[in-house]
Amino acid sequence: MTRLAKARSAALVERVERRIFLIRGEKVMLDSDLAEMYGVVTKTLNRAVRRNRERFPSDFMFELRVKEIALLRYQFGTSNAGRGGRRYRPFVFTEQGVAMLSSVLHSDRAIQVNIAIMRAFVRLRRLLATHRDLARKLDELEQKYDKRFAVVFVAIRRLMAQVDPPRRRIGF
Repeated sequence: MTRLAKARSAALVERVERRIFLIRGEKVMLDSDLAEMYGVVTKTLNRAVRRNRERFPSDFMFELRVKEIALLRYQFGTSNAGRGGRRYRPFVFTEQGVAMLSSVLHSDRAIQVNIAIMRAFVRLRRLLATHRDLARKLDELEQKYDKRFAVVFVAIRRLMAQVDPPRRRIGF
């Protein structure tokens, strides 16, 4: 693989990572994002999935609830229903569902996109495992040392916690 090909692959994996969401405790991707990456219309992707429904059990794919759609709409600032938005509730696909899509969509682009998506999921899994290992090691160190270092451990835990900074209100 050439340097340019590796750079393109890494860029695609990074683009995929930004489109992975945590919904109902599962890391998932939206049908519209997947359709865009595969170079097909969302309707076409969903039609192929519906034709092969037996390949997509509920742990591979599920339809978003109205409340979840509203949260995504709020997060992305997309249009409201009835104003040019989607007519149907979107499907989301877990890692296994994305892998199954490769058996439903048959194109060279689908193969390449699927590889990048699988790499993104693996990379996220590794990052999560590293974070868990770090927390476990910190717990072990905390047990080992006396209370004089408690302040240090509290500071480290605060740094590890991902807290979003408060947002400034815009307007009145």
